[in-house]
Amino acid sequence: MGTPLLQVQDLVKCYRRGWPHRRTTFELNADFRVDEPGVIGVMGANGAGKTTLFELVTGGNEPSDGRVLVAGQDIHRVRYGQRGQLALHYHQSYQLRRFRRTRPAFLLEAARAPEAVVHLFDEPQFNAQDGYIGFMLDFFQHLRHAGKLVFLCLHPNEPMHLDILEQACERFVFVQKDAAGISRLQMAASMQELLALPAAASYLGRLVDQRRPFR
Repeated sequence: MGTPLLQVQDLVKCYRRGWPHRRTTFELNADFRVDEPGVIGVMGANGAGKTTLFELVTGGNEPSDGRVLVAGQDIHRVRYGQRGQLALHYHQSYQLRRFRRTRPAFLLEAARAPEAVVHLFDEPQFNAQDGYIGFMLDFFQHLRHAGKLVFLCLHPNEPMHLDILEQACERFVFVQKDAAGISRLQMAASMQELLALPAAASYLGRLVDQRRPFR
């Protein structure tokens, strides 16, 4: 087996506030790997940590612990200007996200990939314009067939969005914040398996009853 396209290893991101006694206001935990090209759907409530996860994967946000390997290379040890050769984060209107510089570039290594291996689309603005949705679905598949890994994050507010996810994605990730305020990832191999997760079914609510099967 070759090098996985993406390895998220014991990743933790915490935000704390307060003085002199600091308290944790947000915590995200993630640990997973993806070996082969594909399109993965990502869902979760606002504030669960979806965008934070994307920022960590693309090197735009420093982890509190753990690491992210893209094509075998720790993205947080790669030069800032070359991290886009490993992973790209497209936010909403397909604008690339920028990242904070936390260490001198001369301490970082060169990217070994010639172009991005992982592409993360963060709540793109789908609409019903003729041909637009089909174009984007074709684009995701083009990336997949070119050997890339695609993440498609949507916050569904109408049944059509579930249809898009089911058509485009081979598997799914649900980001859930538990009662203790800790966000964790739940994996599903299909839309049916995703909807069997109580947290996902509760989150999607009425959209599940309103939608018609896409396939």
